[in-house]
Amino acid sequence: MIHETPFWWETTTMPAGYSGVWAEAVDVAVIGSGITGLMAARGLARRGARVAVLEAETIGWGASSRNGGMTLSGLKVGAGELFARYGRDLTRRLFAASLAAIAEVEAVVREEGIACDFARAGHLEVACKPAHQRGFERSAEVMAREFNHPVRLIAKADLRAEVDSGRYHGGLMDPASAGLNPARFVAGLARAADRAGARLYAGAGVESVERTGAGFRLRTARGSLTAQHVVAATSGHTGRATPALQRKIVPIGSYIIVTEPLEPEQARTLIPHRRMIFDSRNFLHYYRLTPDNRLLFGGRAAFFPETPATVRESAAILQREMAQVFPQLAGAPVSHVWGGTLDFAFDLMPHAGQVDGLYYALGYAGHGVALATYLGARLADTLSGQAVDNPFAEIPFPGAPLGLYDGRPWFLPLAELWYRWLDWVS
Repeated sequence: MIHETPFWWETTTMPAGYSGVWAEAVDVAVIGSGITGLMAARGLARRGARVAVLEAETIGWGASSRNGGMTLSGLKVGAGELFARYGRDLTRRLFAASLAAIAEVEAVVREEGIACDFARAGHLEVACKPAHQRGFERSAEVMAREFNHPVRLIAKADLRAEVDSGRYHGGLMDPASAGLNPARFVAGLARAADRAGARLYAGAGVESVERTGAGFRLRTARGSLTAQHVVAATSGHTGRATPALQRKIVPIGSYIIVTEPLEPEQARTLIPHRRMIFDSRNFLHYYRLTPDNRLLFGGRAAFFPETPATVRESAAILQREMAQVFPQLAGAPVSHVWGGTLDFAFDLMPHAGQVDGLYYALGYAGHGVALATYLGARLADTLSGQAVDNPFAEIPFPGAPLGLYDGRPWFLPLAELWYRWLDWVS
């Protein structure tokens, strides 16, 4: 039987949340108990602020505990386009922040003693076409020249030493990236926030946020409370309570299957250096080995956020595609399949700042393990009155062209066709 729940959830116990007296007044209300919200809550509570974390489901329920655990350098948008948008100075700062984000994860794991199998295994992007490998050659030059960040090109003839698949035309390896168990990481952050004094409330979905003379009043499924400040850390689940943000974030589904444990020798042959691997397409695959030698294989099997139907459809699609990448795994038993909802801005960039008086950080586009850790910490710094150098707060945050989006992603089928076409012609 294939379990339709995240494999990672079976490796840890998530804190249940605070069950004591409801906090009717706090300094900061944090909406969402994923990585961003928990990092913000931890940082603020350690500085003495009264913090309430308001979660609609169970603590850590969303993409923060469901993802592939890839803790990646860089951004979704390539360097050339970033230079054209923002100029060299700001682009360099954005890239440097992506590296600092991995260091932030490493530091909090060490400081809080979070046993989440954090390891800097590096990531490998593999080329689906010869033209993509030529693009990697240009990227390696840019990384060295503009960012002083060396990466390693891998020729097609040498690729078997990195991944046992004949599907690709080369690769680009960045040793800075890491992998971890995301559910254990989120559980560790939740316990750290709780130890610092933040109160974490499960089943407290926020229904409305209203400005008052002294701050905000939030109505939730568990009751109302007032707060001087509000942090929206809602990512792909940004909803009607924060309409200005909902209109700027598109929720997109991503799906994962995990095999039963492979034989140790097969796992060593499959991905010898245990890299975090993803391919060069827009409609991409990503995969890695788990600590117990399962192959985790994910992708955009469907653009829509997860439902029981899309999860089951994705299981069949991903099993077929896994066998195309790794024919030696055709027929390999799959133990788990699940989906999660990622948050994409219209410019595919993370964003942080204020809107309607609310603080926010979101739009991670699949790079959320590292960047949510980093931006959650920067939110805590900002609200504590520190001067913060945060380049993600300096870039424009665009909405949909012509304003043709109200938070309901009616255009996802068209977007799926567009990206499949781009992959065909690229």
